[in-house]
Amino acid sequence: MPTIGVKRDLLFKALGKTYSDDEFSHLCFAYGLELDEVTTEKQMISKEQGADQSTGASEEVLYRIDIPANRYDLLCLEGLVQGLSVFLNMKSIPKFFKTINSKTAEETKVTVMPDTSLIRPFVVAAILRNVTFDADRYAHFIDLQDKLHHNICRKRSLVAIGTHDLDTIQGPFIYDAKHPEDIKFKPLNHDVELTAPQVMELYSTHAQLKAFLPIIQDSPVYPVIYDSNGVVLSLPPIINGHHSRITLGTKNVFIECTATDLTKARVVLDTLVCMFSQYCSQKFSVEPVMIVQSDGSEAVYPDLLYRTETINVDKANAYIGTSLSPEKMADLLSKMCLKSFVKNSSQLEVCVPPTRHDVIHACDIYEDVAIAYGYNNIKKTLPRTNTIAQQFPINKLSDQLREEIAQAGFTEALTFALCSRDDISSKLGRNIDQIPAVHISNPKTLEFQVARTTLLPGLLKTLSANKRLPLPLKLFEISDVVLRDSGAETGARNERRLCALNCNKTPGFEIVHGLLDRIMQLLEVPFVKDGSGYSLRQVNDPAFFPQRCAEIVYRGTPIGRMGVLHPSVLNSFDLANPCSAVEINIEPFL
Repeated sequence: MPTIGVKRDLLFKALGKTYSDDEFSHLCFAYGLELDEVTTEKQMISKEQGADQSTGASEEVLYRIDIPANRYDLLCLEGLVQGLSVFLNMKSIPKFFKTINSKTAEETKVTVMPDTSLIRPFVVAAILRNVTFDADRYAHFIDLQDKLHHNICRKRSLVAIGTHDLDTIQGPFIYDAKHPEDIKFKPLNHDVELTAPQVMELYSTHAQLKAFLPIIQDSPVYPVIYDSNGVVLSLPPIINGHHSRITLGTKNVFIECTATDLTKARVVLDTLVCMFSQYCSQKFSVEPVMIVQSDGSEAVYPDLLYRTETINVDKANAYIGTSLSPEKMADLLSKMCLKSFVKNSSQLEVCVPPTRHDVIHACDIYEDVAIAYGYNNIKKTLPRTNTIAQQFPINKLSDQLREEIAQAGFTEALTFALCSRDDISSKLGRNIDQIPAVHISNPKTLEFQVARTTLLPGLLKTLSANKRLPLPLKLFEISDVVLRDSGAETGARNERRLCALNCNKTPGFEIVHGLLDRIMQLLEVPFVKDGSGYSLRQVNDPAFFPQRCAEIVYRGTPIGRMGVLHPSVLNSFDLANPCSAVEINIEPFL
């Protein structure tokens, strides 16, 4: 599920209304989205790259919103505002249309040469005339391309987008595939002309672009787009040419998408032009481009197709669990940018716009009815079929323990299953090489490098984030940890653990010891040393204060530890008050 970051103030200005964080979160939920995080660019960089890299970054509030993977129209501020505005009945559904310009049609056509079939056979194109960019619109335009590249384009392997200042180039255009040494141009933001192999070498160490080089690197020919003067527009899917770069002053934008999958290329082009045609002098207008295929056939893009689907009202109500009238259902669908009309007492005609490529089947329309109606408004009913089911024993035991521990005065926390390497090693005084941790091969942030092997760091970080609350602070969590295990089928296994933490002006070892005794009492496990119950024995653990740590043994097997946390551990998690903790594996009690 992709996540977009939008500037809060810019979003509210576009919507024409200011919301609190909670109000906007509820609006997102009502529209089928989720407000994932309220943050700033500085906080994001600090979290992902470290505090040293965040100097000078913007502190403007950003909303990070989770978008369904198939809703390409919501991957930028423009699409999000457009969808929410229609949903809130603040605007009508936009009507996208083509503006045919017979004078420029011949000048802007693209001719596809036969050799492109060897590497990247398809190309589609369109023109946005008289666009007005500002800094934010330009940033959104670039960001939407990045989001599409990483989503439907599958990191440019299926589709690569090129955008160019039409006033700097001369059509008609040629899409060809040539030997790498025969391609020479100035790559974007470079002043020196390079051959294609030199371009590949140049970007072999580039943080972002190096990932796209293998797509064409081993091919005998590279795809390339020229204008009538021989100026290179782009070397897809790697880089655009510097000559035709777009700027804030660009008025006419030529968009080309080369692809190995024509259907996805058409979806990408439709999405891009629909989102930014609102900034054209003639709003929602797009100038099409003719593509002349190598076999002589012709096609005009973008499609901008509107199609009509007929759905059955009774079937929709039955699937969703509602009893909506045709008129009410039509209104709900219109709020989701699916203009609908009542055909008869049992059928609706639904117009699917070119922005909604996610609507493939009638069930997709039923889903939009449910979203617009509100999932929380659907009445809960018992299933009509008889089923025999029961909770997994480990989950049942976990739920029973949660209730009892909460009654003992502890507050439950739910922390991330991923953490940094330091969280489970150096911060706890342990060596990462001696920990059976599952490592993430390509972590995106410093916070998520390994799967946790203990619940303790998550509770300590929760405590650190809430240390201004009055003492005592008593937290617990019952969740899985992940341990590397060569004997397991996948090379790793989950283990359900219970961890509790007490923070006060004194460590309160007796608090966690008493909680352990209460848990064992509930589990009907006696305190004995003959191997039939549980017992304690001294152990040294760098995470705990010397001679203030005990190993918990159940039927002769260690299942956990408890004790007073070492001051160095507290200091690592930025805590000033002493703490005691207990952590045990609860699976042996099943």
